[in-house]
Amino acid sequence: MKCNNPLQNPGSNTETADQLSKPQLQKQTRTHTHNKTPSPVHLKSKSTSSVVLITGCSSGFGKQISVALAEAGYQVIATMRDITKKEPLLQEASARNIGDRLHILPLDVTNQDSITQAIDDTLRLFGKIDVLINNAGYATGGFTEEIPLEEWRRQFETNFFGAVATTQAVLKHMREQRSGLIINMSSISGQFGFPMLGPYTASKHALEGFSESLRLEMLPFGVQVVLIEPGSYRTDIWQKSVDAAALSPESPYHTLLVYLQQQAKHNATHSGDPEEVVQTVLRIVKTPEPSFRYPVGKSVKNLLFSKKMLPWKFIELIVKKQLHKILNK
Repeated sequence: MKCNNPLQNPGSNTETADQLSKPQLQKQTRTHTHNKTPSPVHLKSKSTSSVVLITGCSSGFGKQISVALAEAGYQVIATMRDITKKEPLLQEASARNIGDRLHILPLDVTNQDSITQAIDDTLRLFGKIDVLINNAGYATGGFTEEIPLEEWRRQFETNFFGAVATTQAVLKHMREQRSGLIINMSSISGQFGFPMLGPYTASKHALEGFSESLRLEMLPFGVQVVLIEPGSYRTDIWQKSVDAAALSPESPYHTLLVYLQQQAKHNATHSGDPEEVVQTVLRIVKTPEPSFRYPVGKSVKNLLFSKKMLPWKFIELIVKKQLHKILNK
């Protein structure tokens, strides 16, 4: 959906694009110092390499962010739930000659043992985690009446509880080192309740509330917490959301769901360039004291401004008019 339209057995071995074994990787981590690696001011580690752990890297933002950070000189732990999907990322890392800085681990954010294993492996190999990017997530599309409660729970397990669990796993380490950066990938849906995206919108609102509380909690300990709020970009999240939506001709919402499906297909090819989000992440990790919220995209900023300035009744009228227009086609 266009955001300016009010109507998107974990192993202990780290894999790299160079297919390094763990002993090789440990040796390389100790000796690979000839590259100048960014070390943001708010990361106080004595190492010249900042270590970034990212969830949900098999596709979308996670994949692109992991490559960009490795190219910028960071040691990147790119994690994914299904490790069999690692090949495209490994191949891209190899092609860009960043295999020594991009390492892949399995991590399922809905499985506590998987989270613990990935964090332990990272700390054992690198001795620290400077940045955590909670990116893993998906979107459920449909109307509240027709979405099973179990799907609402699945949405929250990944988008919200997964981020909380992964954050909890790194907080002790970051608090003790008195530095760190946690970036939570939210969405414009975390501030605006788009119709036909109830579970996704609710999970992102929850993530925003959690992040606000966490940022204030961590201020005395040198740990920064940041929200990124993208609009609609060319990733597969929206197509996946409507693939799961009920499109039964008998549904009273059938016409609107067909519209949702059409919009998702359109967004997959006509939305913004994900590079805009990637560059935002790069800017944040290099900023000593980043802001709390980063809305990304002109249409997102326009929508947030409109929501702030316009009476809610006026916004309702706009949405109602658009929904009636779709139903009367």
